[in-house]
Amino acid sequence: MEKEVKRLKLHGFNNLTKSLSFNMYDICYTKTVADREAYLQYIDEQYNADRLTEILTNVSSIIGANILNIAKQDYEPQGASVTILIAEGCMQSGAEDNSSAPGPLPETVLAHLDKSHITVHTYPEYNPIGGISTFRADIDVATCGEISPLKALNYLIHSFDTDIMTIDYRVRGFTRDITGHKLFIDHNITSIQDYIPELVKEHYQMIDVNVYQENIFHTKCKIKEFDLDNYLFGLNKDQLHPGEVKRIEAKLRHEMDEIFYGKNMDRINL
Repeated sequence: MEKEVKRLKLHGFNNLTKSLSFNMYDICYTKTVADREAYLQYIDEQYNADRLTEILTNVSSIIGANILNIAKQDYEPQGASVTILIAEGCMQSGAEDNSSAPGPLPETVLAHLDKSHITVHTYPEYNPIGGISTFRADIDVATCGEISPLKALNYLIHSFDTDIMTIDYRVRGFTRDITGHKLFIDHNITSIQDYIPELVKEHYQMIDVNVYQENIFHTKCKIKEFDLDNYLFGLNKDQLHPGEVKRIEAKLRHEMDEIFYGKNMDRINL
């Protein structure tokens, strides 16, 4: 049973800064140069500045922030960036939920919170040899106040097609209670995984690296099983020889493993 956190009585404003960094990767195989260019164009259209602005606007709603300013930019030849400055909103009844339950899905955006910023940057790229293309999006959510930006994590996971996720969460600074006693964290957390739904966790291999005494939490996620058709652009596996199917699957898994473990691994015969 989750331990209930008693409502804290603070001296002045809650000065704790809570930062969530959500990095996702989408991997794809393209057989020809034309397919590769078409995939990059598709990604650029699917996650252009307007679409990313919509996603971050919904994140602002989930964490309960008022939007002060939006700056967005599409880049040539690929990529986009969005930065949103946010300010404290009016807390709704029940909005101060610091439980370790996953936040809402994209269809059920709600709630309220504090002030700081939200940013996203995208990085489409490809391997010049072998047909592997990788799309990366980095989202950072920083807030000051009572509610953790982890409440937006479930929404972010469902807003992107994620094969690999690297998630960092950190609580910095301190606030004071009415007696002047310093508080370096104001909610219970054992792992970022507490904020990921069980149905999502079933599909991912996960590794935690947590430094509890520093209020630093890190989780990496890699998809366990996949249907090759979801990773082919411009063709399907029925058009491929069984030997080629195995070779492409090996390429994709090799790419995912290198990203997941953060290092170059021994090249296999691809």
